Amino acid sequence: MAFITTASRVKPAARAAWALILVCLLGVVLGGCALMAPGGTVSAPTNPALTNTSPSAPASTALVPENHSGLQGIAESELPPEAWDTLDLIGHGGPFPFDRDGLTFRNSERLLPAEPRGYYREYTVITPGESDRGARRIVVSDGLEKYYTSDHYSTFAFIEEGQ
Repeated sequence: MAFITTASRVKPAARAAWALILVCLLGVVLGGCALMAPGGTVSAPTNPALTNTSPSAPASTALVPENHSGLQGIAESELPPEAWDTLDLIGHGGPFPFDRDGLTFRNSERLLPAEPRGYYREYTVITPGESDRGARRIVVSDGLEKYYTSDHYSTFAFIEEGQ
């Protein structure tokens, strides 16, 4: 009398699918463990371009990029209120008022640090009284640096967040 095991009745394709699922789950578990610091606390991946402004800073402003651009800085508090609205939308991923918001900024003027195409994205800062997008923009890099222009890319200032 032959014994038929459950495993022998499972089709090879189903076994492969289960194996893939188990490998993925193992990757998730091990990936989560990699973020665990000694003592069992979760540590965030680090980016050398970011610095901690203070130990008591809220999570939304705790990581602030440093100004390595050589451009003059502008304190976030000195920006027009509409720029604060744009920064808030950027932080929440939208929704943005214009279709062109979030598209690649090509840095054709070469006023920002030279980076590969696609590194910068532009967002409209609404100008009261304008019937179109106006001249004001915030440009955000993949490294989270933010730049403000009030004159449609003729000049830029590095946004000093949290100031």
